[in-house]
Amino acid sequence: MNGRWRIIPLETCDAATAMALDEACGESVKAGGPPTIRFWRWKPSAVSIGCFQSLEDEVNLETCKKLGVDFVRRRTGGGAVYHDCDGEITYSITAPESFFGKDITASYKLICGWLVDAFARLGIDAEFKPINDITTGGKKISGNAQTRRGGILLQHGTILYDVDVKRMFSVLRVSKEKISDKMIAAVEDRVTSVKKSGNATYAQTYEALVSAFSEGKETFSGSWTNSELARAKELVETKYKTKEWNFQR
Repeated sequence: MNGRWRIIPLETCDAATAMALDEACGESVKAGGPPTIRFWRWKPSAVSIGCFQSLEDEVNLETCKKLGVDFVRRRTGGGAVYHDCDGEITYSITAPESFFGKDITASYKLICGWLVDAFARLGIDAEFKPINDITTGGKKISGNAQTRRGGILLQHGTILYDVDVKRMFSVLRVSKEKISDKMIAAVEDRVTSVKKSGNATYAQTYEALVSAFSEGKETFSGSWTNSELARAKELVETKYKTKEWNFQR
């Protein structure tokens, strides 16, 4: 883990801006900028879909519009995820691939180990479940996704602080049968949250994440550069808010 890591403190941004900042950050790191850890919350709440998914197949766009829920396509793979503004903290790691080696599972294990450490600081006994989940008591509390392009690794993931399964089901396109009380109970059986697993506040959860992610690294609290912000703004308009990107499949 050579070099000083820049930590961008918890910020609030919409879905397109969140994805654009990740991409702008990747370009910055590739150009010699510092490896970066950032934390954010989605406002408005949003659904992100994996880069290989169809937005119309995965997301109930009418319900999103009615509830004021945003949507965006990620550059990483994986499934559709509902990101609640008050129920989640999202992180991303952007660094040279050489920091983590070629073995993808090993890199997931390393980065997810930081999350396991954060949960331990909150008194939650969690474990890494390959390839990219973290569970506690057999229930998922964090999902993660990774992509590598041009020698740069991007991994981002969610920390579930609180979960509203009914709301999640309403914006994700699932069959009517799945929205039955029985199915909701089944999902609640598989997914948990910091709130259900202990008594940590949202602020304490964030503090534990910063502390665990900083462990063993030289870090500094930083902010986005003007050029990163300008590039992100450009990417929002030319990519992440466009029909060509979001509805490409």
